[in-house]
Amino acid sequence: MFGINGPEFLILLVIGVLVIGPKRLPEYTQKLANIVKELRRMAAGAKEQLKEETGVDLSEVDWRKYDPRQYDPRKIIRDALLDDDAPSATPAPAPALAAAAGATAAASIPAPLVERLQAGEKAPFDSEAT
Repeated sequence: MFGINGPEFLILLVIGVLVIGPKRLPEYTQKLANIVKELRRMAAGAKEQLKEETGVDLSEVDWRKYDPRQYDPRKIIRDALLDDDAPSATPAPAPALAAAAGATAAASIPAPLVERLQAGEKAPFDSEAT
């Protein structure tokens, strides 16, 4: 857990008993037990709130599929490049139709209106824009 093995834990426990003393030991163990109970209650409440808000029970989630170590970027790119079964977003038009559509579209788009400043005129300043 914290890199403490069995013998080290026993030494820390003995030192704790000696420092706290036998008179205050039951009081501190009760405080520790209350803290652990409160942490468990808070964790259960958080799990329940997450389940209510998302509708997903944490025990039903397959955590292995979210492990980033399983993804190989080279394989993902290779699969995406070799995937010919996916339909394209827009079908390619015939060349004659494309030329006619391009000419019609170009004729229907108005030229953008560009207002030029006169020589020596300052650019407008909007104090609320910054």
